[in-house]
Amino acid sequence: MTNNEVMKSVRYTLEIKNKDVVKVIKAGGVELTVLDVVDLLKNEEDEGFAPCPAETIHAFLDGLILERRGPSDGPAKKFSTAQINNNMVLRKLRIAFEMRDTDMIATMEGVGFSVSKGEISALFRAPAHKHFMQCGDQFLRNFLKGLTHRFRPNDA
Repeated sequence: MTNNEVMKSVRYTLEIKNKDVVKVIKAGGVELTVLDVVDLLKNEEDEGFAPCPAETIHAFLDGLILERRGPSDGPAKKFSTAQINNNMVLRKLRIAFEMRDTDMIATMEGVGFSVSKGEISALFRAPAHKHFMQCGDQFLRNFLKGLTHRFRPNDA
């Protein structure tokens, strides 16, 4: 999934306005204007579309964690903002929404996607671990859809 799709999906799920997206991204450490955010949220074929860089999606997800949970007690784990993958996005969404394995399984089952606790745990292992599993676009897309069903049941 593209960074733009992730941002659009989370924004829709939480019904966040563009000016609030700017605040969330700023809380994550990146300065953008409302016009920049509008360009990030456009469809690829629209004029003025801007691809969302890894640094911006990191800032958006980190700001979302700060907005929903507040600052951490200890030092925050630092990720390289040079790139981002679906596993990192899933990890940050899990933290932001304070979800346990059972919550994630229920979210996925809500959209008809069956997943086991072992598969969930494999997604959050270190990449060097022998049971690590790469998070695919379909899994992330279904998870985001499940979040929408969870937070906006009338729109689903």
